Amino acid sequence: MTSDPAAAPHESAHAPDGHRAINSIRPLAIDPLLDDPETRIVVCCGAGGVGKTTTAAALGLRAAERGRKVVVLTIDPARRLAQSMGIDSLDNTPRRVKGIEDRREVSPNGSAEDGGRRAGGELHAMMLDMKRTFDEIVEAHADPDRASAILSNPFYQSLSAGFAGTQEYMAMEKLGQLRSRDEWDLIIVDTPPSRSALDFLDAPKRLGSFLDGKLIRVLLAPAKVGGRAGMKFLNVGMSMMTGALGKLLGGQLLKDVQTFVAAMDSMFGGFRTRADATYKLLQAPGTAFLVVAAPERDALREAAYFVERLAAEDMPLAGLVLNRVHGSGAAQLSAERALAAAENLDEPRIVDQMDGKAVRNSPDTSGSSESPASTGAQDGSPAPDRAVETLTAGLLRLHAERMRLLSREQRTRDRFTALHPEVAVAEVAALPGDVHDLAGLRDIGDRLATVRPELPTTDD
Repeated sequence: MTSDPAAAPHESAHAPDGHRAINSIRPLAIDPLLDDPETRIVVCCGAGGVGKTTTAAALGLRAAERGRKVVVLTIDPARRLAQSMGIDSLDNTPRRVKGIEDRREVSPNGSAEDGGRRAGGELHAMMLDMKRTFDEIVEAHADPDRASAILSNPFYQSLSAGFAGTQEYMAMEKLGQLRSRDEWDLIIVDTPPSRSALDFLDAPKRLGSFLDGKLIRVLLAPAKVGGRAGMKFLNVGMSMMTGALGKLLGGQLLKDVQTFVAAMDSMFGGFRTRADATYKLLQAPGTAFLVVAAPERDALREAAYFVERLAAEDMPLAGLVLNRVHGSGAAQLSAERALAAAENLDEPRIVDQMDGKAVRNSPDTSGSSESPASTGAQDGSPAPDRAVETLTAGLLRLHAERMRLLSREQRTRDRFTALHPEVAVAEVAALPGDVHDLAGLRDIGDRLATVRPELPTTDD
């Protein structure tokens, strides 16, 4: 399922900068997606290490500078987002980013064309504090005494700080909180760096399965029966189960778990309700998913799984952002020709290549102890500097390696687009260094919004 505003029409002519036109790949138009007032949530998802955080920050900056009030929610422990935005640190509260420019296009009559909006945009950023978000839920949905008992429970403290799947679920909770406040024009979510990108979508269902599981029902049984009858029921009816759990977990831990479960019992339904509501929010028309990947086999395989899962769940996919794509300003020089030219320079007797055949120069060097490389040319001009030839040969070999890499990336991308031709694609060139400031994020945003491929394409 794709979002119509995110798809630009196919080009039919060569781009002015020398790149080939996009014909076989459906281009992803970022600006119409960000400018659309109906777009309220953009979720950047994909495998770890493919640039989701940078993409989310760049999109947030671009949307803010085009007149929208944006908050970027990141779950990236590397804290690169705060550094690139000039903020000392991020926490569970949105922080306003300084240095936002008004980059809206100005119409001939002098007014900013931004869908009728006249006020300048704002960019806010925050980093999910998993434990603090869990604490806020407890404080908001339990009476003070019960909240205090839960927050001080040792099992809860361990659960809220790092239980498997808690981070993904709390990201969903925080997204629901931000959207319910209706304070932001646009929320951009950088999904957790999970082993699998699908964990973000699976978290609510996993939590529901946990809350409805047999273990929870066993631990709740004494509290539900109550008093001595409850203890008798526990001792007689479940002695084997609790005995096994006691040996596995330890007596004190089992007691902490039972106390926690009893205190949380009244809140379990709320967890499920909010999880279901956020899941429906992700399916709503105002949400757009951007799958982020690198032009590598594993990353694009994960991206393909995510595209298929989004389609199966009826979630709105805007397109694929292909990050760190390598290109070349001399793509017309193939790897084979570059290597052949390097060999010509390394072997002094091979002076040229014509139609795939080596043309050799075998000067008569009888009576001379000098090699052909050290003698002057037949016209009396000096011989080429061997150091320059060696350097040139090395550069040609580096170019050959770059062209081979480019070819691998092109084949990997083309396999993905052949399987999913309906998915719009935006390609972002690999940069020589890390993005560490707003200027770098702005550059990424410009590249995202430029509808052209970094890799060569085949014209239809």
